[in-house]
Amino acid sequence: MTRRRLLATSILAAGTAGAAQPPRTLAERLGFSREDRLLILHADDLGMCHSGNVAVAKAFGEGLVTCGSVMVPCPWFPEIAAWAAEHPKWDLGLHLTLTSEWRHYRWRPVASPERVRSLLDPDGFLWRSVEEVKKHASPAEVETELRAQIERARKFGLKPTHVDSHMGTLFADPRFFEVYTRIGKESGLLPMLMEPSPEINLQAKALGLDYPPLAEKLRAQGFVLLDRLITGATTSGYEERKKQYHEMIRTLRPGVTEIILHLSGDDEEIRAITGSWANRWHELRIFTDPDMKALVQDEKVKLIGYRQLAALWSKAA
Repeated sequence: MTRRRLLATSILAAGTAGAAQPPRTLAERLGFSREDRLLILHADDLGMCHSGNVAVAKAFGEGLVTCGSVMVPCPWFPEIAAWAAEHPKWDLGLHLTLTSEWRHYRWRPVASPERVRSLLDPDGFLWRSVEEVKKHASPAEVETELRAQIERARKFGLKPTHVDSHMGTLFADPRFFEVYTRIGKESGLLPMLMEPSPEINLQAKALGLDYPPLAEKLRAQGFVLLDRLITGATTSGYEERKKQYHEMIRTLRPGVTEIILHLSGDDEEIRAITGSWANRWHELRIFTDPDMKALVQDEKVKLIGYRQLAALWSKAA
């Protein structure tokens, strides 16, 4: 090799070595490749009713669901807590709850009513809607209730990996969001958080959050942010819903995606609670269906849960 070619090669090698490397993706930090498609199939509303508990137990045992979150104030919370003690491999978080939305099937806060009066509607239950919580609830009493829910969950033997927000209430007000992330950090429970995107940024702006710089601060504090979140299918009917979920799996992008599911059986209890019971029943059928299992395998989608994310978070803390 001539001296000129040797010099050119050395300069090129030095330039390559000095080039800025792209930051490691969440998938890479979890031990996967940059191109891997990782999927969290997350069941919400555990503990809300017996039908939902039975459905989630079936989905853990026979289906593809990887994790879920528990509603501590609800009537059937003790059942799911007992089942969780019998199944320590279940990856469960807490579905922090400030609303009680159904017409006749209601629940009250965990904290003593005199400590959280702003969270109570005229009938003594939690407010039905996110808008009512935002209008009436004080951040201090929101914090009191969230801490009470976490404490009760642990007293019942739960070892939660994460927290998220029923009906997204804790994302509806910057003051609630601050409480959510701070309590998560203090209690060692990873809050469900997302990377900025045009859609997320727009939704956050409508709530008074300038999300991109906020997300940067959360990352700097060591929080783990999902690449994307899908809040479930928008269609009704078994075949239509199955088709939409199959399309979601086929079109997953590299990185970590969470799909939120709501599961139940087909029985009198769930039919009495909600008119949308059929969608929950369909989701149980879809995610215990051999066709869906085959599709996930064929698409080489890798299923993970919050236990892996929480472990990564604890390393960064």
